[in-house]
Amino acid sequence: MPVIRQLSPLVVNKIAAGEVIERPASVVKELVENSLDAGATRIDVTIEKGGTELIRITDDGCGIEAEQLPLAVASHATSKIADADDLFRVATLGFRGEAVASIASVSRLCIRSRVAEAESAAEIEVVGGRNDGVRPAAGPPGTCIEVRQLFFNTPVRQKFMRTAQTEMSHISEAITRAALAYPRVHFTLSHNGRQLQDLPPSDLPQRIAALFGAELAESLIAVESVEPELHLAGFVANPSQSRPNNRMQYLFLNGRPIRDRSLQHALGEAYRGLLLTGRYPICFLRLDMPPAAIDVNVHPTKLEVRFQDGGRVYSQLLGTLRTKFLSTDLVARGNLAAAASGTPHPGDDSDDNQQMSELVAWAQRQQTFAPGPADEGRTAFADAPPGDAARGPLEMHRVPPLGSPPPGAFASAPPTANGPSAAVAGYEGSRRVAPARAGAPTPMGAASRALQIHDRYLVAETAEGLEVIDQHALHERILYEAIREKVLAGALESQKLLVPEPVDLAASEAAAALEHQDLLGKLGMQIEEFGGETVLISAYPAMLANLAPAEVLRSVVEQLMTEGKKVEVRDLLDELLHMIACKAAVKYGDRLTPEEIDALLAQRHLAADHHHCPHGRPTALVFTREQLDRQFKRI
Repeated sequence: MPVIRQLSPLVVNKIAAGEVIERPASVVKELVENSLDAGATRIDVTIEKGGTELIRITDDGCGIEAEQLPLAVASHATSKIADADDLFRVATLGFRGEAVASIASVSRLCIRSRVAEAESAAEIEVVGGRNDGVRPAAGPPGTCIEVRQLFFNTPVRQKFMRTAQTEMSHISEAITRAALAYPRVHFTLSHNGRQLQDLPPSDLPQRIAALFGAELAESLIAVESVEPELHLAGFVANPSQSRPNNRMQYLFLNGRPIRDRSLQHALGEAYRGLLLTGRYPICFLRLDMPPAAIDVNVHPTKLEVRFQDGGRVYSQLLGTLRTKFLSTDLVARGNLAAAASGTPHPGDDSDDNQQMSELVAWAQRQQTFAPGPADEGRTAFADAPPGDAARGPLEMHRVPPLGSPPPGAFASAPPTANGPSAAVAGYEGSRRVAPARAGAPTPMGAASRALQIHDRYLVAETAEGLEVIDQHALHERILYEAIREKVLAGALESQKLLVPEPVDLAASEAAAALEHQDLLGKLGMQIEEFGGETVLISAYPAMLANLAPAEVLRSVVEQLMTEGKKVEVRDLLDELLHMIACKAAVKYGDRLTPEEIDALLAQRHLAADHHHCPHGRPTALVFTREQLDRQFKRI
């Protein structure tokens, strides 16, 4: 049997360094957190060669007394906790007492510090874990820590280092997180003698603007929720601002940057239906709760935490955001300058930009007029939009006042002998829109007149300016919420087929379809096993009467077949509802009658999230009168 030995403190520190000090950014994070715990109001970070040559952190905090400096570089020595009970009420960023010792074991470390009452500073230097004692030095109140030649005595770790630019990007991210958590602290960051960031004390919106630009800062939505022992506050971005990854989801717990999958999932659920697939929301949120309600002693990096009541935190975050979104105008604001120049917006499709460019170019060629009593029924535009010359002039028509739909507009009705129920056939089964009731009051800012162009967009005049509406996206949202309400109430219309239709599937597809028979039944589709790899469709959603049952079943099965993970029933049901609403809605290229346009606009307010389709695309773009005036050089 091998001999059991007690490891030396130097080896122990190197092992700890492997967990705590992964790269130069880890050093910066740990030392900046110590500066914040010391009450610093200004922290200057100087980097050379991506942190491999030099990392210098200078602060104006409380400092370290000369006789305490040897303990500052000792393993498991800290001023932040005293006994085991303190681990359950940690109120500082650091508490483990191993970061500085770990750094000192793999670098050439020098600490120069002075408390306010001392006449001079003191200094200690540690090379590879061995120090030469404390000596007097000159310096202002506060602490300056220099880390040179990181990993000089661990060449294996040096091989895993990236380029200076890559390491610098990680350091910049560490400073960004600290600066967002403490906006009242002045931060500076320099690399190779060039200042990269200078962040004077400010409030959180100003700091966000300084770090990420004014455009993002202007799109922020303030949120706040106060419950006993749990305070949530901060900002989330309008759905028009999103990212292809979750790196801009900044969550802080009692001032500590954290990563928590549960909270990120709650954030994604709050934005469900407001963002395109593959896009992630942006947030800057702070949670404050008693230290006894959380456990921060999970991992040496202190980025992961455990909540005593994680479900409550999840529910509060999700509920606060959804409530805020329902009371916020999330209609997308258009950018005429970008559209006219063809500049794509983040996450936009090139086709959408091309269509908008054509629309703006066409609109700028027209001469509009305000019709008087003698002008009723006259053409509002001098010529037709691009591609519509063969159809002749488009007719301007006034939309009836918007209001509540007729009683039972979305209610269940018995199927007729020739097709789907009247309630469904009017606006779903034939992909047309049910007529609206005239005479209801008009909401403030509602469209007063509209026309269809390209057989895909509706252009409406509003009190604010001009609104361009995607007819398919808007109808899809209206249908989705109507169908979802019926599914939850168990009242979705289904028709029995006179002759059950057999559908041949692959073995795995047939198995998936039969496994989810109950789920398909909620959607109005009843299937049964027929033998081999064939299934029978005996009932079918009434709203999809114009689509082949086999085609729809195969589309549904594609949603059921998800590789790599078990799909939750709730998410699967939501995806199927998206698909059904998409297939039932009016399409690009469908010419709508004036009555159908009126009905579509009148039913818009029935959907809580009418500003986005179920897939997250905006249903409308608003261009203000000021934007239009600027384009026509009137301002």
